[in-house]
Amino acid sequence: MEKSLLPLVSLLLTPLLALHAAVKPNNLFSDNAVLQQGKPVPVWGTADDGEKVTVTFAGQTAATVAKAGKWKVTLPALKANAAPQTLTIAGENKVEIKNVLVGEVWVCSGQSNMGFRLWEAANATEATAAASDPHLRLLFVPALAKDAPQSNAAVAWAECTSETANHFSAVAYFFGRDLRRALKVPVGLISSSYGGSPAQSWTSNNALERDPELKPILEKQAKRVAEFNPVKLAEQNQKQAEKYRHDAAEARTEGKPKPKEPRPIPSPMENMTRPCGLYNGMIAPLQPYAIRGVIWYQGEGNNNDPKYQNLFSAMIANWRSAWNQGTFPFLFVQIAPEYRMTPELREAQLLTWQNTPMTAMAVTTDVGDAKDIHPKQKEPVGARLALAARAIAYDEKIEYSGPLYQAVKIDGKQAVLSFTHLGGGLVAKDGALKGFTIAGADKNFVPATAEIRGASVVVSSDQVAAPVAVRYGWANVPDVNLFNQNGLPATPFRTDVTEPLSMILK
Repeated sequence: MEKSLLPLVSLLLTPLLALHAAVKPNNLFSDNAVLQQGKPVPVWGTADDGEKVTVTFAGQTAATVAKAGKWKVTLPALKANAAPQTLTIAGENKVEIKNVLVGEVWVCSGQSNMGFRLWEAANATEATAAASDPHLRLLFVPALAKDAPQSNAAVAWAECTSETANHFSAVAYFFGRDLRRALKVPVGLISSSYGGSPAQSWTSNNALERDPELKPILEKQAKRVAEFNPVKLAEQNQKQAEKYRHDAAEARTEGKPKPKEPRPIPSPMENMTRPCGLYNGMIAPLQPYAIRGVIWYQGEGNNNDPKYQNLFSAMIANWRSAWNQGTFPFLFVQIAPEYRMTPELREAQLLTWQNTPMTAMAVTTDVGDAKDIHPKQKEPVGARLALAARAIAYDEKIEYSGPLYQAVKIDGKQAVLSFTHLGGGLVAKDGALKGFTIAGADKNFVPATAEIRGASVVVSSDQVAAPVAVRYGWANVPDVNLFNQNGLPATPFRTDVTEPLSMILK
């Protein structure tokens, strides 16, 4: 063919080639991926309608025909394997995904304390230097809020190195590192979090819609959208910008640090933390990737929300239903001490644990910072979540929780408290037991004397002749020291609201 005709032929062929869509896997299936062991493994993507797609991995083959531009197959349950393998996806073209391992996959989600990066943690230097592990894989989900569920995300797996771990979630990294040490199989961590987000941002529209108590969340958002005034918003942002410029100039004159520049106030349609937005943009694209479970660190965004327990429980049920992989473990962190975080929030988290199967809660009363909502001690948090995973997800017979209040018995002037999760016995860490208050029928709580007697704690006060209720750590910043011999702290509680456990949770 003459050279002069080549551009013309190329031009004529381009539209025809564009009509033929190559077989593509979802972005979750990238080089360095970890596939979940012991469960059926869905693999999916896009292709031309009617195109046959064949997926091959570890001696297993599954085939299907694309419909409406989409395809999905399910591989039989796989055995853990630390040797790199290739996942092949073939249609009219062939895609080879290399360096794929089989092990345990966990989603790590929540707000800023989950997003808190390893380089910011208290022991970042030592942890980062020792982070390289080719059998620990990391996947980061970019922040994205959408009004409809997304089917894909801009993600790719990476091996854990000092560099990749440094910018990854600290809690997730420590959790994954400890699991690797305990299980001796590959571990994949999917980090999907966003600072300042309430639980309703991580819950689907359908889940909120069908719950009469939660439906008003959607109604309020609809009202905000309907009443949105762009002129008024522009004025608010202008005033905020002017105030920042004034404060920055004043700080410069006085030799003080420059104030943090505020983000522009978004419209209700663009607010990253609007109801369902983060679920649609950062959780829906992960489904139905085979996972073992979820770790979660959130709650600050719902402080003082009386519906949080119901909302949180509904969110957990929503994720389990949407993934369609059974009642997978959902392990979460109780909010650490901080001057704004209320005991009612911690109680809502405690009650969620007590009333939701296959969950566990990591208590953080000893690793908070009264002045900082982002405490830097993240290694103990990851370690406690890993203990919970080993007990709940992997059925190890180990203690994973600190003492958990079970019941109270009034004996004259004394209240005798019993506990589960004794972990070898109750202990008062670093001195006499503290953090207890007691009240009579008037509900006037006063500081109490508390003493460990075997598996019980006996609480009393000279000011209360006939006690009816006891509280422990009932403050925004609890000063407490009840632990078990495994070194795990007791959760704050109050006997006048919290119902005793009807059964010992796994």
